[in-house]
Amino acid sequence: MLSIKKVQSEKEILVVEKLAIEIWNEHYVAIIGQKQVDYMLEKFQSVPAMKQQMQDGLQYYLFYFDDEPAGYLGFKLEGSQVFLSKIYVLARYRGNKIGKSGMDFVAIEAKQHQKEGIRLTVNKYNTASIEVYKRMGFSVIDEVVADIGEGYVMDDYILFKAV
Repeated sequence: MLSIKKVQSEKEILVVEKLAIEIWNEHYVAIIGQKQVDYMLEKFQSVPAMKQQMQDGLQYYLFYFDDEPAGYLGFKLEGSQVFLSKIYVLARYRGNKIGKSGMDFVAIEAKQHQKEGIRLTVNKYNTASIEVYKRMGFSVIDEVVADIGEGYVMDDYILFKAV
């Protein structure tokens, strides 16, 4: 059974960090390489980085499947939209509709806050995730190349779905 719990404590932030390390290493090394994965984990998914993001309005939630941490998401209310910054599920839990349930959760949050839709970014070479997002009703609306330091860039599509 799936439950979604808001991240509020230091212990929960540590759980997210541990999940991020495992998920990013199992999924993104083939797309962007180990060095960029390590850099991005430290820059965006370390405990200090997540604490700062939370202070800046990003809300993190943990996915628990049969009471075990299975993934997480992070979103922020931005203007007329919800920006879904992160949604990740451990490989061994994929196929259990966790990602879809997370996306439904974010859509409910968007509606409750009277937002027009959900926006997210996805690496242009993350074809499997792009296909999943399209099946969920997202469309590519733009693309962006963002310099994230140390010579690395995020080469992403911007996707949007109205709610």
